[in-house]
Amino acid sequence: MGAQLSVLRDRDERDLLWNGDPAVWAGRAPILFPIVGMLAGGTYRLGEKRFALSRHGFARGKKFEVVATTSSSATFRLRSDDSTLAVYPFPFELEVSYALASATLSVTALVRNTGNEILPASLGFHPAFRWPLPNGASRAAHFIELEADEPAPVRRINADGLLMPERFPTPVVQRRLALADELFRDDVLIFDRLHSRSLRYGTEHGAKIEVRFPDATFLGLWTKPGAPFICIEPWQGVTDPVGFTGDFTHKPGVFTVAPGASHSLNMGITLRER
Repeated sequence: MGAQLSVLRDRDERDLLWNGDPAVWAGRAPILFPIVGMLAGGTYRLGEKRFALSRHGFARGKKFEVVATTSSSATFRLRSDDSTLAVYPFPFELEVSYALASATLSVTALVRNTGNEILPASLGFHPAFRWPLPNGASRAAHFIELEADEPAPVRRINADGLLMPERFPTPVVQRRLALADELFRDDVLIFDRLHSRSLRYGTEHGAKIEVRFPDATFLGLWTKPGAPFICIEPWQGVTDPVGFTGDFTHKPGVFTVAPGASHSLNMGITLRER
């Protein structure tokens, strides 16, 4: 279902990924397609027609077929059908591949345009890691350290899940974001002027999780305050700005794929011993 990563453990069988408890948040690591975030009014315009899509699109609620598996890899595929074409009128194939090598899990989402017209879309990853990690440290001891300085202001969403026009001072200090529930009282933190291509999540002592996002154009960080997880979300796409009424092809973050071509989003998750 959704080609979603469901379990991620270290060699001592300790869980690194959130368990999807529906009483808190049922997701674990959903794949976001063909949109990221919300649509203004719940619909988008394509020429003279309007279509409805729920938050983050439909891929996470669709059953993918198994394309291939080995002892260290798996590939899943979702093809357009009557139900997808009714809300997103583009023929496509979406392949999600996982490959494990040593302490690194590589994840690739690839959308292929199987139609005869330009295909507009967005892609996103949404993995939720345990907070705290199973290393005995407190939640308050955890931080995210970005690869590069991130001095640019961050973005926020309103109560409808739409991107507010205001920019807010970055909470990152000397590449480090000290994690605290207060950061997420107003929902997700969005970095839209991103310099980093990777980050590390953890504590001063013990193993850290490194997340690489070589081709992401946005980065979201999110949790429900008090929840035992932190989502680290590389995106190619973003939620609609407040008041957006433009054509879907002009939606911020949307990329286009020519007929017969493909487009991918990649992520690497590595467990670093120190």
